Amino acid sequence: MQKDGHVVAYIDGANLHKGIESQGWVLDYRRFRIWLREKHGVQDAYIFLGLIAKFSDLYRRLQEDGYILVFKEVVYDSSGKAKGNCDADLVLQVVRGFFEKKFEKALLVTSDGDYASLVRFY
Repeated sequence: MQKDGHVVAYIDGANLHKGIESQGWVLDYRRFRIWLREKHGVQDAYIFLGLIAKFSDLYRRLQEDGYILVFKEVVYDSSGKAKGNCDADLVLQVVRGFFEKKFEKALLVTSDGDYASLVRFY
């Protein structure tokens, strides 16, 4: 059954962080969550992240701020750089929500064109 008026945000955490950082800004995630709710009516905000133990305090704060965390196991490249590619997981969750009629509107937060095919489909 479709949730009338239900708005869900799907956030690529790494893209959001890197996009903001590239502009020389620092994002206040608590205020951003409030803005999503007040400006766009977002009830559920899923943020997709790579799971790295040293960031456990960040994960706790994000949950306290109202985000639903979806973790991806992290792999490391030969130089030791962490990679937690969440793109496929995010796309699958959006498509699943669409077909299960879990939302009326979806808001996608990213900083690149990796999700263009999803936007065209939706």
